[in-house]
Amino acid sequence: MFVRKMTPSQSSLYGEIDDLQDLTFIERPIRRSLKTAEEIDKLTVDEDLNDIERAVYLLSSGEDIQRASVIINLPILVRQNPAETFRRVVPKVREVLHVAGGEMQLAAAGSFLTILQDDIVLIQTHTHSILQIVLLNLDHRDTVVSNAWLETLLSAIDALPKETIRQEILSPLLSKHQLSQSVPARLASCRILGKVVGKFESSIVKKDLLPLVRSLCQDVEYEVRACMCRQLENITRGIGVDHTKAEVLPELVELAQDEASTVRLAAFDTIINLIEMFDSDDRSCVIFPLVKAFCEKCFKGDEAVLASLSFQYGKLCHGLSESFTDEQHLWFLEFYKKLCCLGLQHENGHCESQSYPLELESKYALVRRNCAYNFPAIVLFADPNHFLSELYRTFSSLCHDPEISVRRTAASGFHEVVKLLGPNVHYVHKELITLLQDDSLEVLDALINNLQETLELATSRGEGAGPESKVNIPDLVPALVAAEQKAASSLHWRVHEKLLQCYSCLPRVVSGDQIYFRFLQRMFSIITNNNVLPVQQEAVRTLCVFLRYNRKQEQRQEIISKLKQELAQGRSYWNRLRYLDLCYITIDLFSKSYFCKHFLTPALELVSDPVANVRYKLCYMLPKLRSTIRPADKHLVQQLEFCVRKLLCREKDKDVMTVLELDKMDITEPYHKRHERELLDQKKEKEETLLLEMELLERQQSEAKLAGEKQTDKKQRDSKSGMSGSKGMSVSTLGATPSSSSGKEMRRAKLARSRSLSGHPTTTKMTNSDKTLKVKDSGSCPGSGKSSMLPINDDNLRSHHFNVASSISSTASTSSMPVLIRSNTSSSVDHRSNGNKDTQSRKLSVQRKSSSFGMQSGRE
Repeated sequence: MFVRKMTPSQSSLYGEIDDLQDLTFIERPIRRSLKTAEEIDKLTVDEDLNDIERAVYLLSSGEDIQRASVIINLPILVRQNPAETFRRVVPKVREVLHVAGGEMQLAAAGSFLTILQDDIVLIQTHTHSILQIVLLNLDHRDTVVSNAWLETLLSAIDALPKETIRQEILSPLLSKHQLSQSVPARLASCRILGKVVGKFESSIVKKDLLPLVRSLCQDVEYEVRACMCRQLENITRGIGVDHTKAEVLPELVELAQDEASTVRLAAFDTIINLIEMFDSDDRSCVIFPLVKAFCEKCFKGDEAVLASLSFQYGKLCHGLSESFTDEQHLWFLEFYKKLCCLGLQHENGHCESQSYPLELESKYALVRRNCAYNFPAIVLFADPNHFLSELYRTFSSLCHDPEISVRRTAASGFHEVVKLLGPNVHYVHKELITLLQDDSLEVLDALINNLQETLELATSRGEGAGPESKVNIPDLVPALVAAEQKAASSLHWRVHEKLLQCYSCLPRVVSGDQIYFRFLQRMFSIITNNNVLPVQQEAVRTLCVFLRYNRKQEQRQEIISKLKQELAQGRSYWNRLRYLDLCYITIDLFSKSYFCKHFLTPALELVSDPVANVRYKLCYMLPKLRSTIRPADKHLVQQLEFCVRKLLCREKDKDVMTVLELDKMDITEPYHKRHERELLDQKKEKEETLLLEMELLERQQSEAKLAGEKQTDKKQRDSKSGMSGSKGMSVSTLGATPSSSSGKEMRRAKLARSRSLSGHPTTTKMTNSDKTLKVKDSGSCPGSGKSSMLPINDDNLRSHHFNVASSISSTASTSSMPVLIRSNTSSSVDHRSNGNKDTQSRKLSVQRKSSSFGMQSGRE
């Protein structure tokens, strides 16, 4: 017999048949689980029954799922027909709950809570019947169910009137002997007492409730004592400050010395929450010795209580600080330092974990994390002026802790520490760099949440520190670059997005050259190479902010040129879409004239883009682009109209055609909004003009500084020469030579400076539109006169992302010059030098500057 070999098609067919057979085996149990006709008949209800009758029928003879449905919809029945519902349905629900399971009990607890909180149905008789059901089920054998009914009762107390609470809840509670009840019942009584005390006057609380409170505080079960101790806070606030010392404080002192750690912890928490209720004598004579003994006992062997102690420590110190002596203050501070190093050993300046059991090590790590959480409060407690001597080593230990959670908590509160330090913020510069370079991304994520505020405060000297208010943090820029690269290499793109958003504050933190050489190229790389759209869009926004506050024209021109080449004219349609995103952002950041000059034309050229998505997005932007064009710019208006006509004539994509109905779009806006937009645009334009003026001012200052240094060198050489007439004549004859050579050297220095600041070996030429924003003549130039010698202050940087200056003068005042952003240059001239020579050198520098700009414009 010959076996015929199967073809590939036949083998695949037999494989599919086998799969179908497998599915039949899977299908059989599904068919067996379907309802039979008899079961469907049981679940069928007569359609002629009304809602009340149907509910009674289902509760009497329905299935569990039908009964649960009725109980869940009980609030709806009460709103529709409260009288019949309470007369016929609620008694049936009460009968069903005797034999109901846990799920039905939980559903009933939620439904009755909704009914009790409904103001429409709070009738005395109805409330009585509902509360009877709730109180009856408080003693359910299932603790989950009993707790659900207890939560229902406690939530309903807020909505019930005082008399109802007295009759239905408080009277049964006071009439029962507490020791005869079960432990869950006594625990419920403690919570009910703490809840109802706020509903009655202090006299009633003192007379009727305090005896029951004392009895529960002396209960034989430690769980009951701890529960009642936690309710003492509400009871104390109910009886007032006058009775607190005599009625509550003795009980708290006794509970704080209880044999059970749970009770001691409850007493400790209650004491901290009630510190403001005690006077200074009680704090110093009673509370402080009690808390001190509690802390020492916990530190020696009660690790479970240490976690709560460390979490409440900041609140404890501030509550008692007014009553502390110097010795007590020092003791609490030293105890905090011990908690911060719990479970660690310091070797060679590094913190390393000691070998403990895993459970104990996690408890110690939790204590240190709570200490890191409370560190800003401890700085305030110890006085920020004593930070370096008292707390710096502790803070450094927390920032270098081997546990990630501790470092993350320290990073999340770093901005608070920086705020408190004020002018002494330089103490923690090293720790800031450490957290930025942390190996864990969680630590970086915690630091990012307030990174902008942290960086701005960390680089500030504080108020009244002089005109140069920014400081340079060593290794800050490399740390920021490394943090961005770490976030980019991880899979947590949201962290990367937040970090890029924080980098928009860098113009207020670091110099423009550092941003240009260390961050701009990285932004371009993210925009063109990253695969996450939100990260790309945030990089686009950050790059636009860098461009907005860059004060060097050559760098701005290079950035804009690169944006056009790599985005607007990029080979990938993804990059061209990002250019349209950039247009949205630049419209908000820059003035209309600046946008139209640099960004509008490349955007309109995308009308011929081969990809429909690009044209589609451009069509949506056309109304916004049209709003940036002023009616006087007829060339741009014609260009936009030509773009629209081209789309109408040549567009074939249906999705693009749907957004081309520009004539039907109502883009008009109220006059006041349009007026506000115009004022804002004028402010932006003035700031952009001021950027160009300050660039000219900085160059004049650098040239004046160079000329002043040469004059000083010349004087030194003259002083060394002889005083003879022939020698004086030779010196005077040679006097013109250094002046002419100094001019050449100044031009060379200027050329070298411009080349070093640009990315190309040759200087970038100025465009015609930038020339129109220059100072028209050297006489009105900000660099003329004394104003050219003023140091530049960068604390006035404010705009769309920063606060816009209220008024910006186009010319510099002799007293002050508002400056948009921070500059690297800090030039000054020695005014004590020869006045005539100094004046002549400044005039020469202004003339050379104006002539150099004239030569540039001539070449253009």
